[in-house]
Amino acid sequence: MSDFRQQALNYHSHPTPGKISVALTTAAETANDLALAYSPGVAEPVREIALDPETVYHYTAKGNTVAVITNGTAILGLGNLGPLASKPVMEGKALLFKRFANIDSFDIEVNHSTSKEFIDTVANIADTFGGINLEDIKAPECFEIERELIKRCNVPVFHDDQHGTAIVTAAAMLNALEIQGKQLKECTIVCLGAGAAAIACMQLLIKCGAQREHIYMLDRQGIIHTKRQDLNEYKMLFANNTDKRTLQDAMVGADVFVGVSGANLLSVETLQLMAPKPVVFACSNPDPEIKPETALAARADLIMATGRSDYPNQVNNVLCFPFIFRGALDVRASTINDEMKMAAVEAIRSITKQPVPDYVLEASGMTELAFGKEYIIPKPMDARLFDVVSKAVSEAAIKSGVARI
Repeated sequence: MSDFRQQALNYHSHPTPGKISVALTTAAETANDLALAYSPGVAEPVREIALDPETVYHYTAKGNTVAVITNGTAILGLGNLGPLASKPVMEGKALLFKRFANIDSFDIEVNHSTSKEFIDTVANIADTFGGINLEDIKAPECFEIERELIKRCNVPVFHDDQHGTAIVTAAAMLNALEIQGKQLKECTIVCLGAGAAAIACMQLLIKCGAQREHIYMLDRQGIIHTKRQDLNEYKMLFANNTDKRTLQDAMVGADVFVGVSGANLLSVETLQLMAPKPVVFACSNPDPEIKPETALAARADLIMATGRSDYPNQVNNVLCFPFIFRGALDVRASTINDEMKMAAVEAIRSITKQPVPDYVLEASGMTELAFGKEYIIPKPMDARLFDVVSKAVSEAAIKSGVARI
């Protein structure tokens, strides 16, 4: 057993199994405390909430809680291992919510037979929480699940594998292209992968200015094109009217490569086909589509990002989802809309262009860091994310009319 594997197992089992717990927020020491906390005192807020449901935010913790909910059908890059196996990941998500945005989060793993059963389960418990974070649900079911839950729930619903990934990718991509002297609207983009993250990333890049006809998306059968008969409605959105069929065909002269697929699928020979000053996001975890050291040895003119913390430019959802929900909860947003997502993109981008605080350098083990090829996106430990991104999201919710306070 490797040292790191044993460390990970020990971390999750000692000193107490798991990563989260429940803490009290008020006194519970005396008989009077208990009389106020439960019977008979608890009847008073019950009556108030029954008269005016909005007072639930005043008398309970609802307004600072998020449920992290999954069915375990797409756990990390490990696949469909079931709800129970997903619990460590969901507890980890809850840990990140608390660590980075001081949001209390509860993990919920759902056994179900149909998407409708999952949707009904989540919709029926949604009012317990201030928001719903969907996680590790495979495509294409995840699209229907999120769409229906947004319709049925009275709190924000956000599938982080889609939108969190897309927001961080867009922020990093726009910064990388700025450094390379390129405009997104003029770029040819190759997306290797056609699942939830891939489709959401490309949709958001289109909202940022990318041209749909300049995007070549690939699944296991090759390029998604208009003559294919095996495409679901979500892949059809990216069916390109082209004679290109392979990854190599698509990469000739391409400006951008986004990999959300699998390990070691991009060869040096294929990388060499790209246009000058390319941008390569190889985000498969734990092993990217091409290793940064291999890519940079072959193309000194590229900007490289991965999903890993041990390389520069980590595309990491933790830069986004805690602060998206913080901003949404702070104004009791009814939904998380495109305006809020775009605000998060621009807020994340802006932080990268500011001087890096000493504590971030120390935590990163670096003596110097500045906006450039190896710093296109903030580090996760940058505390400015809390204020800047959350505030931008709250303001966008207010301006777009979905804030309740």
